[in-house]
Amino acid sequence: MAKKQRAIHTCSECGYSSPKWLGRCPECGSWGTLEEAAPIFSAGLAAGLGSGAKASAARGGAGGLGTGSRASSSGRRGGLAPSSAAVPITQISAQSAQSLHTGIGELDRVLGDGIVAGSVVLMAGEPGVGKSTLLLEVAARWSQVPEPQADSGESSAAATEITADQQAQPATRTALYVTAEESAAQVYSRAKRTGGLSPTLYLAAESDLDVVFQQVEALRPSLIIVDSVQTMQATGVEGVAGGVAQSRAVTAALTTLAKTTGIPILLVGHVTKDGNVAGPRVLEHLVDVVLNFEGERQSSLRMLRGIKNRFGATDEVGCFEQTADGIREVADPSGLFLSHHGATPNGSAVTVAMDGVRPIVAEVQSLTVDPVAKNPRRVVTGLDQNRIPLVLAVLQARAGERTNEKDAYVATVGGVRITETATDLAVALATWSSLHETPLPAKTVFIGEIGLAGEMRTVPNLRRRLQEAARIGYRCAVAPSRNDAEDRALAKELAADGLDLRSVSTLRQALAVVRELRG
Repeated sequence: MAKKQRAIHTCSECGYSSPKWLGRCPECGSWGTLEEAAPIFSAGLAAGLGSGAKASAARGGAGGLGTGSRASSSGRRGGLAPSSAAVPITQISAQSAQSLHTGIGELDRVLGDGIVAGSVVLMAGEPGVGKSTLLLEVAARWSQVPEPQADSGESSAAATEITADQQAQPATRTALYVTAEESAAQVYSRAKRTGGLSPTLYLAAESDLDVVFQQVEALRPSLIIVDSVQTMQATGVEGVAGGVAQSRAVTAALTTLAKTTGIPILLVGHVTKDGNVAGPRVLEHLVDVVLNFEGERQSSLRMLRGIKNRFGATDEVGCFEQTADGIREVADPSGLFLSHHGATPNGSAVTVAMDGVRPIVAEVQSLTVDPVAKNPRRVVTGLDQNRIPLVLAVLQARAGERTNEKDAYVATVGGVRITETATDLAVALATWSSLHETPLPAKTVFIGEIGLAGEMRTVPNLRRRLQEAARIGYRCAVAPSRNDAEDRALAKELAADGLDLRSVSTLRQALAVVRELRG
């Protein structure tokens, strides 16, 4: 008689498993997160994901990729015998880990110059932000690129009949888009609206992972997109779709598929109300890349950020804009965050912020009015709300401006959110401009952190910020002074680009430069 499998308790935050219930997870420290669940893999699924996939990889194909017991007959022999021999790292070929361009430059930037063959990318974001629309655009662009010719003569295109007319055209890459959240007609309608129809883009409205694996065996696509991992279900695994056991099993199976076939896989992930990826934390450990697609509902701006990337940096940022025709990449986002390009209105100052390693020219606006209550208000949008009162206090104490007698409303333009301290000088001068109803000099940017003593502190990547300002067309910059030699060298370098650098040491000096530039 077979021994009955005992239930286990799994943490919904990190995936830690315990044979008994615990109030606090010993792995991540979360309280009340251990839930009762059956063991993650049944015998059939374990065989399918383990020996079946490995045997398939040894055969060089996608056969036997199912998650059921049909792959168990190809099990590994010899106990702990390795499935492949260890080789020196110097003899490993990097050909199988080459990056492939997706056709969307901003996505390639964040991924690290393209998606790596055999990698698994998890893209998470709030509902309605545009994850499905972006990945459908990726699939459409991917399927329009010619398929590289393999040396072995084998092609990864779908096994369909080729007519005489098709033989005259070069073969294009094949993409498989799996949707478990929408019907095929709904996805088709969106693809038609966004111009994403392609004969080599295949659509499967399916939530059963076994059926998806059969589709992969039949089509042999060069890219797979699954929307979403929380709605897929693996055969032989207890629990509902989206649960801890199912999410982990589905992700593990798709990761094995990617590693054994070399097919890159893009997964859509849900997020919790706190903004974290829904499901066990182990999902982020299983995949190679974790991306967060974010944006405000009131703004068309969308930002793609890297949280984890095994193949590149995580400080790159991709900019997109939501339009009626789908998601449009914005290669030069600075224009979105400026309300003017000529004369500067009262209460406006332009700065250069860093979003990861990407400089973005943005505008800060400040409005000061007489208070309606005894205590003046400080209303902040798009900036650090704890930093603005500090800057206004320094402006009063070190520059003699009566900011304590006014309500102050400070905001950024275009919905961009800036949390770094390099915007301090722009906030202070925009407020000064509003108090005096005097516009700041045109074509001038203001960069720098302000200390409590009114001193200017340098900021990271100052040269890169100033170069971006010069590229956009600004002619003057007020920035913190470092030392005389560095200031002269940097000013000479920027003068060749048409940018006049004014280095200042204090807030009072910055105000003196503004008055001088105004004449």
